[in-house]
Amino acid sequence: MGKIVLVTGAARQLGGRFVRRIQRDPGVDRVIAVDAVAPGHQLGDADFVLADIRQSAIARVLAEHSVDTVVHLDVSAKASGAGGRTTVKETNVIGTMQLLGACQKSPSVQRLVVKSSTNVYGSAPRDPAVFTETTTPKSLPSGGFAKDAVEVEGYVRGFARRRPDVAVCVLRFANILGPEPDSPLADYLALPVLPTVLGYDPRLQFVHEDDVVDVLEIAAREPRRGTLNSGTFNIAGDGVLLLSQCSRRLGRPTVPVLLPAVTWVGSALRTIGMTDFSPEQIRLLTHGRVVSTVQMRETLGFRPRFSTAETFAEFVRSRGPGLLPPELVGRAVGRFAGPARGGGPAATTHPTHGAR
Repeated sequence: MGKIVLVTGAARQLGGRFVRRIQRDPGVDRVIAVDAVAPGHQLGDADFVLADIRQSAIARVLAEHSVDTVVHLDVSAKASGAGGRTTVKETNVIGTMQLLGACQKSPSVQRLVVKSSTNVYGSAPRDPAVFTETTTPKSLPSGGFAKDAVEVEGYVRGFARRRPDVAVCVLRFANILGPEPDSPLADYLALPVLPTVLGYDPRLQFVHEDDVVDVLEIAAREPRRGTLNSGTFNIAGDGVLLLSQCSRRLGRPTVPVLLPAVTWVGSALRTIGMTDFSPEQIRLLTHGRVVSTVQMRETLGFRPRFSTAETFAEFVRSRGPGLLPPELVGRAVGRFAGPARGGGPAATTHPTHGAR
């Protein structure tokens, strides 16, 4: 008999894509898709179980289906369905505790894959230029999804100590983008005008949705020869983009705001429901964050198909033109620059005697 894989967060877009992908693996016999809400997309031949991982019933699901591989994707910055920040935190933290408790008691579980985030490193002015998987953050996240991710990883490390026989893989994803992103940062980038922090131009990394599904499949399988898929890995596309480059490519103007006033802007945007402009996101848009992907390539053996710039280009195509489309701006600049290049009065120079 092949593997029996349980996937949490199946009602989310990413969870649904992974459920459909892992079914095509010839080594997988059955896929059990779990979520507290019914999915709005097809799950192929997977068995969907309506279950809340915050409840102890998840242990019965593992036992009834003799699950040997658990892929925990229900760790997110956004709520799926009803509920706000409280529901998200409970699912992220309490749900992970319940799931790990169930895995600890299940003798059939042999592999655990957990979706985490580079948010665990935080964003602070004295951060290193590049974070590795072993870098200690200068300032741990104090709230929001970033703090959830830190707590989730802490519980996963405890589980790994108690069940050393289980192969555990933690994937720290950079900001996930693509044609159908579902994240607070994607909501921010979709605003018609982007509020930014005056005097700062942070470096950002992105990972494409397709690469996320690919690397999850690698983590859920037995390791390929010469690779190891147990441990913690940063997952990001090659290269970085500045926030100013992102705004220009989107064709969206920016409104620089003094740092103390950014919090007020964020509260206003949350109040009208435009985006979750949380304190952790403000820190990211102030100081940025870049991670090393050496272990992803050399140990995990994964090479993303999309770079950070290519990932962002896919996102831009899915958004449509902004208020200042780059092509229009380019033509306007070209018209103004034309007379100067043509040798008109603006291009006339007068030599100065004795100048070197």
